[in-house]
Amino acid sequence: MQKSTPFLVSVCFFFGWLLSCVLPAGPFHSIARADEARVLVIPVSGEVSPAMAAFVERATRDAQGAALVIFEMDTFGGRVDSALKIVDAITALETPSVAWVKTKAISAGALIALSADALTMSPGTTIGDCAPIAVSQEGPKMLGEKFQSPLRAKFRALARKNGYSEALAESMVTAELEIVAYEAEGKTVYLERQAYEDLKVKPDHVRTVVREGELLTMDDVEAKAFGFSKATLKTIAEVVAGEGKGGTAPERVDPSWSEDLSGWILSIAPILMIVGLGALYTELKAPGFGIFGIVGLSALALALFGHHIAGLATYAEILIIVIGVLLLVVEIFVLPGFGVAGIIGFLLVMLGLILSLQDFVLPDPDLPWEGDLFRGNLLTVVASFGASLLMAMAMLRYLVPAMAGRVSGPYLDADLKASHADSKESARIEKGATGVALSPLRPAGKAAFYGEPFDVVTRGDFIDRNEHVVVTAVEGNRVIVARKVSPSEPVA
Repeated sequence: MQKSTPFLVSVCFFFGWLLSCVLPAGPFHSIARADEARVLVIPVSGEVSPAMAAFVERATRDAQGAALVIFEMDTFGGRVDSALKIVDAITALETPSVAWVKTKAISAGALIALSADALTMSPGTTIGDCAPIAVSQEGPKMLGEKFQSPLRAKFRALARKNGYSEALAESMVTAELEIVAYEAEGKTVYLERQAYEDLKVKPDHVRTVVREGELLTMDDVEAKAFGFSKATLKTIAEVVAGEGKGGTAPERVDPSWSEDLSGWILSIAPILMIVGLGALYTELKAPGFGIFGIVGLSALALALFGHHIAGLATYAEILIIVIGVLLLVVEIFVLPGFGVAGIIGFLLVMLGLILSLQDFVLPDPDLPWEGDLFRGNLLTVVASFGASLLMAMAMLRYLVPAMAGRVSGPYLDADLKASHADSKESARIEKGATGVALSPLRPAGKAAFYGEPFDVVTRGDFIDRNEHVVVTAVEGNRVIVARKVSPSEPVA
């Protein structure tokens, strides 16, 4: 049991960390509140991911009550589900907000930028092109109407909220839309081509602004002309002044160390799952070392930490994984081997890992990207499980035997290479003893030595009953005999 102590200690630390995750305080989130005199700058930079969503959600919660919140945009986009969470966080913000496109707001970045109360852009920057795509072996592929429809609905809602053209906003998502423009009552009206054709009275001087087959992507000048951008501003200071907060020094809100760590962990989550599952399987098959259990639990705990900070691993996922690990502990210490408890434990850990990669249990049919995400997460965990088995077999074949002499024992160093088991009969007879065959030897049978019967065998010769024989060898529990050449010699 002493050799299991390090593993048991790691189990205690693992469950202690999980307990800290479910405490009401939450994971490493600031609870400071902004006041009405502050202007906050929240960067939306890099890939749109669960880690970014967790950061923006925390930052917007802390920004409630500030004078102004500026979202500094510099992203090519990313996951749709994460972008929608960020949009919800921004639209729920009661503080005035403005999105400033520092370099680009493409794809999911455009959706996020349009969710703020106002939009400004730096010279030469771009915004738009929000068609949902999937990356396959053939390369990027634009997804169909099933995916585009809910995104168009979100763009329409944001356009109505901020007074943008709904038709132009939809054309960022769907390339099949052709948008035309005409002047009416001193304003420019933008309509989808079919909607224009349905007008009873068609205005003159209609022009096409977005051709069919194109996705709307605008630079700063076009965005201002189309009524999306309020102004072209070079710096954050100009944005602050343009919103009437001149003289107020803006404060930048950066991700905390735990949020940065979460993003890094999520990027290597599949590797952590492979190492964690593989090490735990090795501990099941070679209990006593403890080091494999420690490594396995540490890797899984690190993966869960990243998912928890990103808001993906909640109470349910943590509880499922806790039960799975408990069953694995029972399998290791109570029911040695790999039986029902171990299999169920592994399945529960896998289920918990799948759920920890997403913020839903079952995909919503109205949100088709959730189905793709679920299938991708399932494939990731199953592939990690398969890779972990290969890793475990390699460790059991090469690493475990190599560690046997380096990890404190005791161990059995002797082998059975030179061992043999002698029968009671062979121990009472010696080479050279002579006797008489009591049965035909073909090649095995009975022979009498010292007036007692013995089981004997020849080296392939056939010897008839009552012939004289001599012991030529005793090998283990076998007595080997041959025909006695000179029967006149005395027989024992």
